Amino acid sequence: MSNKAARNLFIIGSLFFFVIFLVLTFDTMGKLDKRAPVITEEVNAGKMTWHKYDCIGCHTIFGNGSYFAPDLTKTAENKPKGYLKQFLMDPKAVNAKAAMPKFGISAQEADHLIAFLEWTSKVDTNGWPPKPILAAAAGVGGKELSAGQRVYQAQGCTNCHMINGIGGTTGPDLTKVGSRRDRKWLHEHFEEPQKVVPNSAMPGYKHLGDQALNDLTEYMLTLK
Repeated sequence: MSNKAARNLFIIGSLFFFVIFLVLTFDTMGKLDKRAPVITEEVNAGKMTWHKYDCIGCHTIFGNGSYFAPDLTKTAENKPKGYLKQFLMDPKAVNAKAAMPKFGISAQEADHLIAFLEWTSKVDTNGWPPKPILAAAAGVGGKELSAGQRVYQAQGCTNCHMINGIGGTTGPDLTKVGSRRDRKWLHEHFEEPQKVVPNSAMPGYKHLGDQALNDLTEYMLTLK
């Protein structure tokens, strides 16, 4: 190949890949705005509160931050709003074993933080962080899920509670709850948690109906 032909090939090749680069760049930029919801004043106030209390010093969002505490990118999807508000204002009142101290976050600041966390949870992160594999707690391992296990899984109970070492730690461990509580207590607790546990951060599930609550209660009674 002559020097002229090599030069022309280099120029044409460079132009070709430059055009491809521009097309991909414009395509990506066009999609970025669609991956994140609108930032409202409340969301912005929540971000300011996030920085005020240096939440990033312990937590991560979108992979940025410290790894001393859980990633909060999708936490608003996994935790009820009422629970989050109570926990932010007084962590140990919700969970005595919580490592997070009481920062003196006001009710309004908690609402702003939740708005910010709801915003991050709606951002399209292409499935990251991945959801945990809920093996034993989900009834996997050759066994078909019982009606109660399906309710437990559908309501995301494992985000807060642990069974056989699998699940969240923000709520009580349910591994042997069937040995500690009777049918009446469990059913009433699912209907209206605050009725049997004052100041409980858990939301009520009365809206699920008696059949679902009975199924869930039956499942809890098997955990001994």
